[in-house]
Amino acid sequence: MSNVEAGSGITVTGIDDRYGAMCQGFNQRWTAHPDYIKVVRSTADVVGALNEALNSGRTRIAVRSGGHCYENFVANPGVQVIIDVGQMDRVHYDPGMGAYCVEAGSTNWHAYTRLYRETGRTLPAGSCYSVGAGGHICGGGYGLLSRRHGLTVDYLYAVEVVVVRRRPHGDFEAEAVVARRSDEGDLHDLWWAHTGGGGGNFGVITRYWFKDLPRPPINVWLSAVAWDWDGMTYDPFARLVANFGRFCAENSHPGSEYADLFSILKLTHKKAGKIGLITQVDATNPAAGRDRLDAFLSQIEDGVGLERAELDVDLGEHPQIRGLHREPLLMPWIQATQTLNGSGDNRRGKYKSAYMRKPFPDDQIQGIWNYLSSTRDGDGYDNTQYDNAEALIQVDTYGCKINALGAHETATVQRDSIMKLQYQAYWTDPAEDGVHERWLRELYRRVYAASGGVPVPATAEGAIDPAAITDGCYINYPDRDLGNDEWNTSGVPWYHLYYGDNYERLLKAKRRWDPHNVFQHEQSIRVV
Repeated sequence: MSNVEAGSGITVTGIDDRYGAMCQGFNQRWTAHPDYIKVVRSTADVVGALNEALNSGRTRIAVRSGGHCYENFVANPGVQVIIDVGQMDRVHYDPGMGAYCVEAGSTNWHAYTRLYRETGRTLPAGSCYSVGAGGHICGGGYGLLSRRHGLTVDYLYAVEVVVVRRRPHGDFEAEAVVARRSDEGDLHDLWWAHTGGGGGNFGVITRYWFKDLPRPPINVWLSAVAWDWDGMTYDPFARLVANFGRFCAENSHPGSEYADLFSILKLTHKKAGKIGLITQVDATNPAAGRDRLDAFLSQIEDGVGLERAELDVDLGEHPQIRGLHREPLLMPWIQATQTLNGSGDNRRGKYKSAYMRKPFPDDQIQGIWNYLSSTRDGDGYDNTQYDNAEALIQVDTYGCKINALGAHETATVQRDSIMKLQYQAYWTDPAEDGVHERWLRELYRRVYAASGGVPVPATAEGAIDPAAITDGCYINYPDRDLGNDEWNTSGVPWYHLYYGDNYERLLKAKRRWDPHNVFQHEQSIRVV
C-alpha cells in the first residue's frame, strides 16, 4: 500500500506491506499490534504524531530508535501507536550549540563513522552497530573506550525532548524542550534524568548534543583467545574466572595504567565448545600497548594450565574472530570497531545484568560452573538437562574513567564497579521459550542466592557498604523478573536495583515533565 503523508510523519497501518516487520524489534519474542506506526523525520513530526495520537484517544504510545529493547516495553500488544525515530539519524557539528549533535535514530556505527570521518572524534558507546542512540545514551551507554573515556552521558551537554502537557479538561499538547547541563531547576533535572534514567520515561528524545568528545586511539591491538570446553574441569575454570576478577579489582581505578584496555570474557555453556576472551588495547604506542596486552593475558592465564585455542565460534552477540589466539592484530581503531561491531542474528532472547564491585566469591563461581557445565546444583530445578550453545555470561571490564564521577553527578548511580555482567540466552523456536527463560532465571537466582536472587545495590539508607560485592543492574539490559517476587526475594524493588538512591530525583523529574504518565511501560519511572 502507499504511504500516508502528513505533518506528523509517515503512517504505516495494518494494510501496509511493512506493518508486520515493523511490529517487531531485535528480540523476536515480542510483537506489537498497534493501530499504526509513525515514521518521523523531524522534531515537528514527533510533535504532530503525539498530538494526533493522544487527541484521538490513543494514549498508549511507545518510541523506537534502533529496536533493541530486550523486554516488551515497545513491542507490546497494549501499545496503540509506535513512534519510530529511526529516520532521524543526522550526526553533525552544531555551531549554534557549540556541540556535536547526534539525532536519536542514529545507530552506533553511523555515529562512529560520521564523527570519526568528519572530526576525528568519537562517543565511548557500545559495540553493537545497530543499537539506536535514542535509548542507548539516556540509559548510560558504554563501550570499549569507556574505561579510558567514561560513559556517553559524561559528555552530554544538552538533550531535546518532546514532552506532553495537557490543558485542564482539554487537549494534550506536545512541545519540544531543550535541556542543558548548564540549566537550573526543572530543566537541569530533565537533562540529568537523561544521563542514566533510561528511555520511555519523560518524553520522546529527538536529539543529543555532546561537548569535548574524545579522540579514539590511532591504532589498537586486537586479541581473541579461546579455551576448549572439552576436558575442562572446575579448577582451571574457577582459576580463570578468579583471575579475571582479580585483575579488574586491581586495575579499575581512575588513572589505572590499564584504562586503555577493555576485555570481554565469554563464559559460555559447554555446548558452545569454547570459552572466549576478546581484548582491545590502545596501540597509539604499539610497543607499550603490546606490553600491556601481554601482561594482561599472562595474569588471566596464570595457573590456569589450559592451551589457547582459536576463537572460531560465534559467542552471543559477537562473531568468531579467527587467527588472533597466538598473535594479536595491530589495526586502525575504526577497523577494529567494525570487526567487533556485531549485534547477532534477530532471534529470541532473555537477558539479565549485574554490576560487580568485587571479584567473584567462590560460591558464585561454583554456581556459574555448575550451570554452564551441566553439573547438578542442589535440589529442585534440574540444571543438567539444559543444552544450548547460545547461553552464556558475558563479563566486561569496567571502571577507570567511569568511576571518576560521583554517584549523583549523573543519573547513572553505579560509579565504583569493576565489572559489568550480562546474562544471555538465545534461541529461535517459540515453543522453547519456557525452557530457556527458566534456565537463565534459575542460574541468576543461584549466583545471587546470598542476596535474595538479585545483585543488590551497595548503598542502603544513603550509606555505601564497603564490603558490598554487587551494585544492582543496568537499565539498558532491562529484566522484568526484577519486579517479580518469585525471582526477587531481596526486598529491594526493581527501581532501586537500576537507580539506587537516584530514583527519588528521577521521580521528581517524571512528576514535572510527564505528570499524565503518557510515557510508560512495565519498568518506567512511576508517577504515583
